[in-house]
This record gives sequence, C-alpha cells and structure tokens, in this order.
Amino acid sequence: MPSLIDTSTGPVAYDETGTPGSAPPLFLLPSGAHDRHDFDELRRLLPAGRHTFALDWPSHGDSPPGVGALSAMRCAEIAEEVIAKLAPEGAIVLGNSVGGFAAARVAIRRPELVRGLVIVDGGGFGGRSPLTRAVCALMARPRFLRAVYPAFSAAYMRARTPADARARQTAIATTRADPGLAAIAGLWRSFASREHDLRREAPAITAPTLLIWGRRDPVIPRRIGRRIQRLIPGSQLVLLDTGHVPHTSEPGAVAAELLAFAGTVAGAPAERAAAA
Repeated sequence: MPSLIDTSTGPVAYDETGTPGSAPPLFLLPSGAHDRHDFDELRRLLPAGRHTFALDWPSHGDSPPGVGALSAMRCAEIAEEVIAKLAPEGAIVLGNSVGGFAAARVAIRRPELVRGLVIVDGGGFGGRSPLTRAVCALMARPRFLRAVYPAFSAAYMRARTPADARARQTAIATTRADPGLAAIAGLWRSFASREHDLRREAPAITAPTLLIWGRRDPVIPRRIGRRIQRLIPGSQLVLLDTGHVPHTSEPGAVAAELLAFAGTVAGAPAERAAAA
C-alpha cells in the first residue's frame, strides 16, 4: 500500500521497497499520465532488499490533486522536496519523460541529493521551436487531449509486453476526466515554457549520469539523448529497441544497465565532497 508525504503542493503518494543499506536508495519518477506501477517489473529484477521509492505525481495514481495547476517545474519541486525528506544523504534518481526533467532539475539545484542521475527518454532538452510550442498548445486543450490520447499513447508506447499494455491503459484512464485530464493538460502547457529548457544549465550537472533511450520513441527522439550526452560531462548513453517507456518494454535490459551504473557511483558522494 502506498504512503502519503506532504509537499508544498499537497500530499503525494509513494511506495517503498527493500531496506536501507550501504547502497544509496533508488528514486523512481514516472512519466506524465503514468504512475509508479510503470516500475513494477524493473523493481522485481533488482537484488532482493534493494531500497527503492516510487512516486505518483499529483492527480496520478494514488495521489490527490495538488494545489494549483500541475507543471513540469512543479513536478521537479515535488521530487526535490520528497528526496530531501526521505533520502537526505542522497539517492540515485531515475526519471522517465517529465520525471527525467524533474530528476535533472534536482541534480542542478540540489546536487547533494543526487548521487547518480538516470534520465530515461527525458524532457527538458528539446528546445522551444515554433512547432514545439504549437504542439504543446494543442495538447494543452483538454478536449483535444482526451480525444487524441488513445492513439497518441499507442504511438509512443510501441507496446509489445503486458507491462506496456498496462502502462498505456493507465495513461488513457488518467486523461479521461478531471483531475487527471487537467493535470496532463497543465503539463503540456508547461513544456513550452522557458523554465522547461535545461540546455543551458545541463553542463553544471556533476552527478554521474546514465541516459537510457528508446530508439523508436517518437515523442522525445534519440537525437535528444545524444544532445544530452554532449551537454552533461561524462554521461553515457544506452539505446534500446523500445518506445518512450523502456522499463516496461525491456525491464531486464534497463535493470542490467541500472545495476552496472549504480555499482560505479556508490562512492561518488564522498569523492565529490573531498574534491569540494
């Protein structure tokens, strides 16, 4: 059963697996319209006892609506507050889509909280072209968003596993009516804002960084992953034959990459502190 934790935007739901230990905990931040269950298969493939947390954004999953409109920036603030409360010594933070934006923004604003950064098909690095702004404005219209989401989710999921199908149905259900529909419309509206563009700040990220990207993602294509790799010093990019949510399509491959990465960053906080 999930727990609730207070944030500046209201309570959000999260669940916890494993037990605290020598390895840093793993925080899992989902995509918009999705919920923490996107990570169920991935978590089952981690070593027994591995300490993990997974969140539901406001108006998603088991989280009630928050105060005010949801935005990518608000998601980042929520992630920062929750990580600071539950893992004040820092965590490996993995985020998908808007969760990837939130994870990267926490790494920029609060580097002491992010011992390792994993961006999975993450937002915030695509720029604000006229086409991008037009698409975001259209997707921010609730009636249009609700009508298009079944086809849109089929395109970005490239579903081939039961976990993919479950994640897609969750996303469709979230957009069928308020409060989820209003929350997703608010997210899309925020994607066109200046605050959603992290390209200028990304080179300041000091956390070891792993980028996992689906080759067949039509929403945030792999060229964005390559751009992030150029922007964040020392980051590594792994491409998988999936759509926008690799951890439901190929959880075994994501788990293998994540565990190899986690093994390389366990001592990073002390090293960074000594260097500072």
